[in-house]
Amino acid sequence: MPTSSSQFTSSSTSHCYEDLPSLSHLAAYVRHSICPENGTQCFKRAAHLQQADYLDIDYGGISRGLALTIFHSQAPEPERWNEEMKPYDSLAKTEVGILIPEKAADSEDLLFEGFLAVLGEDEELSMSILCPCRLQLIIPFQGPTRFSFPSRHHLAPTISDSTFLITFPSPSGLHPTLSIEFPPFMDPPEPACALHTYLTLPSPLFVDKYQLSSPNLLASNNLRAIRALFGETNLEAPDWMIKQWGSVVLLELAVPPPAQGRSKTPWHADVPLHLRYLSPTAGGKLQVVVPWPVVFWACPAEQGRKMDANPFDRVHVGYDSLFSQRTIFHHFQPKPAIKGAVLVEQLTIPVVELGGTRWVESGTIGVICLGAAWVVWKLTTIFSRDRRADTGRAVKGKKTQ
Repeated sequence: MPTSSSQFTSSSTSHCYEDLPSLSHLAAYVRHSICPENGTQCFKRAAHLQQADYLDIDYGGISRGLALTIFHSQAPEPERWNEEMKPYDSLAKTEVGILIPEKAADSEDLLFEGFLAVLGEDEELSMSILCPCRLQLIIPFQGPTRFSFPSRHHLAPTISDSTFLITFPSPSGLHPTLSIEFPPFMDPPEPACALHTYLTLPSPLFVDKYQLSSPNLLASNNLRAIRALFGETNLEAPDWMIKQWGSVVLLELAVPPPAQGRSKTPWHADVPLHLRYLSPTAGGKLQVVVPWPVVFWACPAEQGRKMDANPFDRVHVGYDSLFSQRTIFHHFQPKPAIKGAVLVEQLTIPVVELGGTRWVESGTIGVICLGAAWVVWKLTTIFSRDRRADTGRAVKGKKTQ
């Protein structure tokens, strides 16, 4: 069962987080360093990188193969889809496919149907195919092809009940709370499914695993348990002493039981966070960028299903390696307050103003000197009093003799 902490596996991959608002620098690098001088199509594809929804870069250490996966939810502007594909050289094999998703008989499967062709090899017959994504290519006809694979990643079954909203209630202070708001109706795909969230926290923020081990605090915040925590976990170190980029946290959420008559009030899970001591800035303020978490149902797959044969599944996305290979993820869709907004939150953190640090340093030195002088004065007073007392006792003893 993926909901059991004993079956959570350790991540074997490295993690890194960096706020990267745009792929423009990567596109410029590809254009100037990889594309040939007259590579018009290469220049166009490099420009399309800037409009990609996401980019996956996979490198195989054994095969030494590099795979780039670029996803566009809609055609790049302004050309729309207009591609001319040619083999890069006589030894390269370029396969072109136009595949359309179809509804599979099994809800856990992914089904694609369409056409495949190898450029420069299949020249007997060609046909023009126009698919709904407005991509039109002339490819050799080989007959329709159908792919069907079990898939680990799916959208949560009911779209209207499968969205979430992220907020940081104000004032956030030095102990901000990440609040995840859900719709009132929360039915899991299967009874054995468990609701999880995967947080990526930059180095200024961290969670206190000891605080989140309290059953009362977990219950009051609709949390069940920390299932995994990797990265920088030092609770006392200031940000300038942190050598890693931050940390990732996998939390299991506790879905409140439905009230009689189905309440229409949204519910939320609150994750208490903490800020490290941060370096001074010129204006006394610091912007911390926090990406939205991933929220999903984790469900066990049916017995006997082979879940590692799907070439279309995204792998090594962080949380997938924390579950067994037989876990299926049903993802919630983020729903920002402003439609189309970037899925990051910016926290404005008050820090020491850079110009005022010298007063702090001078004041600290002054207080230390005053404290040391007071201690010396007290010790001198005690020593003098004891010496006078000893002298008095000595004089009294002589008189008695």
